[in-house]
Amino acid sequence: YYPLLLDLTEADLLVVGAGAVGRRKIASLLRAAPRSVTVLDPFLDHGAARELEASGPVVCHARAFRPEDLPGKTLVFAATGNPLVNDHIAALCRGGGIPCNSVTAPEAGSFIVPAHFSSGDILVTVSTGGRSPALAKRLREELEAWIGKRYTPLLSVLGRLRPLLLELRLPSEENSAVFRSIVFSALADLLERGDLAEARTLLTRLLPN
Repeated sequence: YYPLLLDLTEADLLVVGAGAVGRRKIASLLRAAPRSVTVLDPFLDHGAARELEASGPVVCHARAFRPEDLPGKTLVFAATGNPLVNDHIAALCRGGGIPCNSVTAPEAGSFIVPAHFSSGDILVTVSTGGRSPALAKRLREELEAWIGKRYTPLLSVLGRLRPLLLELRLPSEENSAVFRSIVFSALADLLERGDLAEARTLLTRLLPN
């Protein structure tokens, strides 16, 4: 698999199947602010459809998948409980050059969704190539506990400093050297401990005037 992070702000997505797995997919996709998410499920009741449509730019149809649902879609998620239906959708997507994720047979689709978490603007994904979702989950949980507390404050400071440093119009090599010196300094430890006075002293020493 080729690791890739997608900007979905102008994307039209299709999720076939609105069961527990499909709803988790929809919730995760809405956090990426797509233009639209079309949901198909012949067993979707009116109340569930209204709830989904209230959660974001979601349009629900209580019917089965049709091949004419595919054109114009950026990503497709085959999330029904029927492997044959999911395989059929995945095969049509492959023929049409549309990336598809199949929840019942990852190898039938063209991409998988790795275990992931976000902490502020830090996004970390973990994949075992589909061989062990349980191990991917464990790794995600351990990394989330370690990274979130330690590095989220550091990223916040770096995000504030970056435009200020770029305004100085220093050579790119100098900018890179400054950022590296900050990232590999003790700043993350100082911020984690809440020692802001020492953090300020350290930054004063590392930053240009």
